[in-house]
Amino acid sequence: MAAVARYWVVSLPVQTSASSLWGRLQEAISKNSFDTPLYRFNTPDLRVGTLDSLLSLSDDILKSNSFIEGVSQKIRRQIEDLERTSGVESSALTVDGVPVDSYLTRFVWDEAKYPTMSPLREIVDSIHVQVSKIEDDLKVRVAEYNNVRSQLNAINRKQSGSLAVRDLSNLVKPEDIITSEHLVTLLAIVPKYSQKDWLSSYETLTSYVVPRSSKKLHEDNEYALYNVTLFGRVADNFKTSARERGFQIREFEYSPETQESRKRELEKLMQDQETLRGSLLLWCYTSYGEVFSSWMHFCAVRVFAESILRYGLPPSFLATVLAPSTKNEKKVRSILEGLCDSTHSTYWKSEDEGVVGLGGDADSHPYVSFTINII
Repeated sequence: MAAVARYWVVSLPVQTSASSLWGRLQEAISKNSFDTPLYRFNTPDLRVGTLDSLLSLSDDILKSNSFIEGVSQKIRRQIEDLERTSGVESSALTVDGVPVDSYLTRFVWDEAKYPTMSPLREIVDSIHVQVSKIEDDLKVRVAEYNNVRSQLNAINRKQSGSLAVRDLSNLVKPEDIITSEHLVTLLAIVPKYSQKDWLSSYETLTSYVVPRSSKKLHEDNEYALYNVTLFGRVADNFKTSARERGFQIREFEYSPETQESRKRELEKLMQDQETLRGSLLLWCYTSYGEVFSSWMHFCAVRVFAESILRYGLPPSFLATVLAPSTKNEKKVRSILEGLCDSTHSTYWKSEDEGVVGLGGDADSHPYVSFTINII
């Protein structure tokens, strides 16, 4: 995983030249906050469209950003869960083979995927549709995987719970069960503290109980499992009397075929779980890269649109990516503010003379700024 978790995407208004402003920013960061990574954020020349279209886009762009960021986080959490349950070492997440932080700091617009002459709304909608499809696919794949996990967990609970509820088939051997024309063997769940009571009373719970036929087959922290052989015609009477004394009679029919079938079912479920987990993990790695790439293209649109709304036309701004430490945030904010010549910022104004922007972080500074959390 990337070392830096949080980045700022910032654009500053250009008064003379972008290269001059970039040099001044590099120098100021180097002098006053030298440990803050700083990169150019390569936004292409996108199609501006009308002010109305920009304002309309600004109404939806924060919501879309939250959605795309949320999907990327869902996939990342799923990856962490799968890596943990698989026991595999955590992998550095990548986009087209490039670590996600490097993809962000060296971002290059994909013209083939998102033609820059397309309207901004069209690009944003295209990104939203693609990420929505990935989210839907994630839900289906995770549900399939969780269904198999649930089935396995249910079987494991039956095999690991107390004797009162667990599957008894792997605790009982063929020689423990007698079944003939007249005789049946019942299985009794006896509280551990009541074992003496059971051994002294089971022969008299009803008539026609085979003397000394009960033996302990298994014991856990709470209960002991005993068998007992008696005539089939008094089995119901025996069950009633046993229940009155606090002994539970478990319904059980020994069947090698059933045991073999359960064993095969368990093996198949375990194999299915491993297969689904592996394929889901690979899908998540790929899909995280796709979503992250879409998100960075979205951020490029966002910084472009907001810079136009902030600084006016023609587009003239320097887009950057910074990763200040928490202790240096105020210092870096001061540097950025010092590089903004507010007297030359053209700002679009709304009817009440408020700054038109995309809300949140952006409106609290005299420059465009929003945060990207990648971990």
